[in-house]
Amino acid sequence: MRDVAITDESIRLGQLLKLAGLIDSGSDAKMLLEGDDVVVNGEVEHRRGRQLRPGDVVTALGDEVRVVTGS
Repeated sequence: MRDVAITDESIRLGQLLKLAGLIDSGSDAKMLLEGDDVVVNGEVEHRRGRQLRPGDVVTALGDEVRVVTGS
């Protein structure tokens, strides 16, 4: 698992996937989320706009990232 730092109190799932380098664009997020390939805190997620906060864990494309507070 690797940490991905955010500067705000929350981030949308689609933005996090891009920030973490798991996707290149918003359209990639849409396609990825159509399947059951994205898991947030142990539950399959399909909403690109899902709000994530520090401590949330996202698993996608064989990678696992945790949202942390950064500066």
